[in-house]
Amino acid sequence: MVRRRASKDEAELFRQVVKDAKPLPAEAKRRLSAFELPPDIEAVPAAPMAEGVAPAKRKRGRVPKDDPLPQPAAPPVKAPVTLPALKHDSAPGLDKRTQMRLKRGQVAIEARIDLHGMTQDAAHAALNGFVARSQARGLRCVLVITGKGTRRDDFGRYEAGVLKREVPRWLNEGGNREKVLAFAHAQPKDGGGGALYVLLRRVREGT
Repeated sequence: MVRRRASKDEAELFRQVVKDAKPLPAEAKRRLSAFELPPDIEAVPAAPMAEGVAPAKRKRGRVPKDDPLPQPAAPPVKAPVTLPALKHDSAPGLDKRTQMRLKRGQVAIEARIDLHGMTQDAAHAALNGFVARSQARGLRCVLVITGKGTRRDDFGRYEAGVLKREVPRWLNEGGNREKVLAFAHAQPKDGGGGALYVLLRRVREGT
């Protein structure tokens, strides 16, 4: 800090201020020396305390840490919706009139797939892709050809072919069941027992 000499006016003013000042006794100087403040800091008088009020006592113990910021609540986990199984003559949630029209072949067929002759793995994959693409296109009714595939077993009884038996089960699987409203055996003109009418759920806008 650079010091400068006082001007004549400032020196005269200082002499006028201190001319009546009296030196402190030695005892007072000794007491004040213990409370001497730096020259650039003014002493602030303590606020008076009301009578009968005791100073607050500091609680003992550890200083509490800052409370952590509240975390947003996790969104509730929705339980998966289990849809009832579909059968040839049972479509829960579908009105009876639409079920009857589907069974009678009165709903226009908009696309078809022929699984006859495919292996199970190939037919399964082809069916899944066909159902997904058809719904994405906004189709309502499609035809799935399985082939009758009937044959005699070792006891001479007739049994349905593998695809004819498996396709209804595949349509009830999670990925397909959400897209399918109903299915029914086709009319003879569309393949009879070797084909299925499949009614698809319409895609809602924004989903």
